[in-house]
Amino acid sequence: MKHKQRRNAKGKAAKSVLRLPDLEVAKSAVLNSLSCPDAQRGYRHAIDEFVNWYCSEPRLSFSKTVVVRYRMHLESRHLAPGTVNLRLGAVRRLAYEAADCGLLSADLAAGIRRVKGVKKLGFKLGNWLTAEQGATLWQAPDKERLKGKRDRALLSLLLACGLRRHEVAELTIDQFQQREGHWAIVDLSGKGGHIRTVPVPDWVYCELGAWIDAAAIKTGKVFRRVSSAGKAWGEGVTEKLAWHVVKEFARKTRVNNLAPHDLRRTCARLCRAAGGENWNRSTSSWATCRCKRQNVIMRSQ
Repeated sequence: MKHKQRRNAKGKAAKSVLRLPDLEVAKSAVLNSLSCPDAQRGYRHAIDEFVNWYCSEPRLSFSKTVVVRYRMHLESRHLAPGTVNLRLGAVRRLAYEAADCGLLSADLAAGIRRVKGVKKLGFKLGNWLTAEQGATLWQAPDKERLKGKRDRALLSLLLACGLRRHEVAELTIDQFQQREGHWAIVDLSGKGGHIRTVPVPDWVYCELGAWIDAAAIKTGKVFRRVSSAGKAWGEGVTEKLAWHVVKEFARKTRVNNLAPHDLRRTCARLCRAAGGENWNRSTSSWATCRCKRQNVIMRSQ
């Protein structure tokens, strides 16, 4: 005797095989449940990667066995354990939302939840630059061209202020203010909505001033696109600009496998080496941290 297919609250039969329209509905539900843009971007990438793999396979049920096979696929790509676990977390979330929408059997969703992640054996320290490499990197763009002025200012902020890509893209003129006789980025909204004040070394502000004056920017976002004719246009830039700028000049200065976040690590390392305060903490001693960090980088030039 055949078993009856389980039904959801609306009386429709829950599925075991999800097709592309069903996966898109579940994906939208996952993204709508997240408020942080960074989390949405990460989950969107992880879910799209899983959907591409799932749809390339024969029509299999979305079950624990399939997710285990996907974990094996991720491990075969020699991804870090943390990356694999993040991908699996997105797949689990996809299964939860599919079950809540009545698209997937609750039993299959529960089985997917039991898929274990990869065990972490230690942590990677990541890449960072020496003070000499950092100075070479931000001085690589041609300061005689408008694009070079913009790229020098962008690299200086990433390196000396430890900003993230989206923070650089959203940075506005009004956020630069003087505190205790020194320049700072005030009320910077960072990852997870955290608000902080970031000290800006004098040499970084000089590079920013050169770009702002040359581009004739009075209000709005600091960084703009630069046309092939050497003119600034548009109302801002995207996060991808910072990625491409770092990659371009890392290649020109012969620094391998450098990403924008590595400049953030470099900023933290240089500040600790100088004996300053925590590099991203807004305290009364932030000016001391700024001065020590400025001296370390400027001595390398």
